[in-house]
Amino acid sequence: MPNYTTESIRTIALVGHGAAGKTSLAEALLLAAGSIAQKGAVEKGNTVCDFDPMEKSAGHSLYSALAHFEFENARIHLLDTPGYPDFAGQAIAGLAAVDTVLLVINAQTGIELMTERMARWAKERQLCTIIVINKIDAENVDLPGLLDEIQERFKGIVLDLPAHGAHDVVEVLEHDSGDADFGSVATAHHELIERIVEEDMDLLEKYLEEGEEPKPVELHNPFESALRAGMTPVLFTSAKTGAGVPELLHILANLAPNPTEGNPPLFYKGEPSGPSEAFAAVPDPDKHVLAHVFKLLSDPYMGKVSIFRVHQGTLKKDAQLFVGDSKRPFKAVHLYCLQGKDYVEVDALLPGDIGAIVKVEDIEFDSVLHDSHDEDHIHLKPLNFPKPMAGLSVETKRRGDEQRLFDLLEKLAIEDPTFKIERRPSTNETIIRGLGETHLKSKLEKLSGQYKLDVTTKLPLIAYRETITKGAEGHYRHKKQSGGAGQFGEVYLRIEVLPRGAGFEFVDAVKGGTIPGVFMSAVEKGVRQALEGGVVAGFPVEDLRVIVYDGKTHAVDGKEIAFVTAGRKATVEAIQQAAPIVLEPIVAIEIIAPETAMGDITGDLSSRRGQITGADTRGHGRMVITGLVPLAELADYQSRLNSLTGGRGHFSVELSHYADVPFNVQQQLTSGFKLKDEED
Repeated sequence: MPNYTTESIRTIALVGHGAAGKTSLAEALLLAAGSIAQKGAVEKGNTVCDFDPMEKSAGHSLYSALAHFEFENARIHLLDTPGYPDFAGQAIAGLAAVDTVLLVINAQTGIELMTERMARWAKERQLCTIIVINKIDAENVDLPGLLDEIQERFKGIVLDLPAHGAHDVVEVLEHDSGDADFGSVATAHHELIERIVEEDMDLLEKYLEEGEEPKPVELHNPFESALRAGMTPVLFTSAKTGAGVPELLHILANLAPNPTEGNPPLFYKGEPSGPSEAFAAVPDPDKHVLAHVFKLLSDPYMGKVSIFRVHQGTLKKDAQLFVGDSKRPFKAVHLYCLQGKDYVEVDALLPGDIGAIVKVEDIEFDSVLHDSHDEDHIHLKPLNFPKPMAGLSVETKRRGDEQRLFDLLEKLAIEDPTFKIERRPSTNETIIRGLGETHLKSKLEKLSGQYKLDVTTKLPLIAYRETITKGAEGHYRHKKQSGGAGQFGEVYLRIEVLPRGAGFEFVDAVKGGTIPGVFMSAVEKGVRQALEGGVVAGFPVEDLRVIVYDGKTHAVDGKEIAFVTAGRKATVEAIQQAAPIVLEPIVAIEIIAPETAMGDITGDLSSRRGQITGADTRGHGRMVITGLVPLAELADYQSRLNSLTGGRGHFSVELSHYADVPFNVQQQLTSGFKLKDEED
């Protein structure tokens, strides 16, 4: 059994924008805690967390990575996450595994795109957040100005202040005097104490009536309570020199919430798409096991690796576990804690621990592992990932490699919840989708570098969709006789418009058994085939309800294949009569660029059918411009933005909604499209 308790565990995620120094800060923390003998450097490719060859080549994190260490009787699990928007999926997934987020801000560049996004996503998960201003020793930094901005945007409250020219810090929780580079230690101390004692009536009474400040041993509970209530402490560090790192470690070990505190996530019983009963896992080592899988990876030596957070019970080596609502158990032959690329085998994991199991193929991303025969389907509230909108059509250079391509793409998709694969039957294309050009480029490099598979790509494809604008009916009788037993199936159905974004509903309204129940799944399969392949332009059809209400079969010739065909062709007929239209994705764009380029940027966006929704100054002479623009208009946008800003601008997009394409665009998309059945 472990020689520590659940109360001593801390789970921490390092999040923030790229180049904020998260991986370097992880190295500094590991060194200060005595977990490593020498600090690695990102530029040398020898850090604990950036161990993948592609990360070493890129010079920044592409994947989340785990490390663990002990400090001042605390066992700390540290999750280092990527900071660039194209790799946000890895960072968001990690939020399901931790109690505390360290939001790392680069002192040179200030609050950036992913800073605010990660703060928002952490708030949605009700995670305790601590802000760390890193690189305080860098040149041309305005620490007082940055602190003012943080206090305004995040209601930050100071835990320490830079001292001795940013070569050190002075801690203000236990000290009310000292020399700081700016600000008053005494003022910061009293503001912090006043905020903390608000969480404890006894301490508040002593402080207000007797002027008695709480002792250090009394601070943990009210400090943790204030964190859960939304207090955002601010600390200053330099991962390069180590300034502020011991103070940060002390705060994490003594004041950050443990798994019995914080704001634990809710689990649900019942199907994710149906009625569910919410319940909270109890971080009690004696209860039955509940663990949540937040990361998967394909290790060339270990096989499929499932990384999870234990929320309840003690998971022991050789334990019998179940995946979700599966009744087939598997044996946890080996349990591991990860230290970068190294697998450290352990005998047991307590509530709050982050561990790994290898070579269990049934485990999927977001699976819940448990050891109870009687549990219903259990799941966590799904994470809200950005929808992958950038696309490329890929094909192998060598004939015969097609199946290997599909297998490898599935491996990549398993590792990344924001990487998706589509098959477009109408054009026989394989399409990969991600969060941006860099995201897709990294996947292609992995195919060629690690897996030695060469592929060719076509211009980015836009994720158009089709829908209907009115209800209609469809009917098809499939009858085929070729000597001996034939095929017969007849389907009557109607379609109805659903609200935009509702997806697809299938309703079985057949009465009297005119279509036997055994064939209804075949009808639904045919309907889905029609929707996936598109009807007017070859894009998936959505936001409609299909109601099958009548049909016929034959005692001898009634076949599954007949009802698949009848369902597909009846659906096509109905959609063709339902005034179908093509929809295009409209994305919310956020651009960070020099203030001097604002006029050029807004003008360029307007020429791309864009709509400006906001503009805000952001310090360091920068502007943040937000707007809505059709994704199809952004194919060459990064190069255009580089031209407008002298290479100093960057942007990111998230799906906002789908809208009707202009008439001329629909004509272009539908011209030349032929249904597969028409070609046959």
